[in-house]
Amino acid sequence: MTIPRPKIFGIAGWKNSGKTGLAVRLVTEFTRRGYKISTIKHAHHDFDIDKVGADSFRHREAGAHEVTIVSGTRYAIMHELRGEPEPSFEEILARIAPCDLVLIEGYKREPIPKIEARRLEAAKNEPLAPQDPHIVAIAADHPVEDAGALVIFDLNDTMTIADFIAAKVGLGQPSK
Repeated sequence: MTIPRPKIFGIAGWKNSGKTGLAVRLVTEFTRRGYKISTIKHAHHDFDIDKVGADSFRHREAGAHEVTIVSGTRYAIMHELRGEPEPSFEEILARIAPCDLVLIEGYKREPIPKIEARRLEAAKNEPLAPQDPHIVAIAADHPVEDAGALVIFDLNDTMTIADFIAAKVGLGQPSK
């Protein structure tokens, strides 16, 4: 039996465009509404979630392929690629536990419905929307003139953006 693909919606934009702030506010809003939300964040750089000197860090440094840390409040699995290619978006999505919605931050080239975040202070101001047919809306902290037929939101209008996403993906009632 195959597990159905979860409902997904992305937030794309250049560095410092407001993606993370919007994602955090949306997780808070959807959670307030009773939905079970998961997130996937794509990083274009090396990152570490482990502390130097911690036992789990020492396990990884010794060459462990995967290190799992488990406590009474959470668990994390760190998978070292060790020269293997980065897993595909679909491979990562398949590892997500069942939930109502997966919010994707980054993965700006994936063919998923997404909102483009724009801030005047972003690293780049070149719009993504004209070249990406999967962008269904723009959330900006400034007036947008080049939107075409796309819906425009104020970057900080979290409730309206959440309503839009819920309607776009057909969210329905929260799971129990």
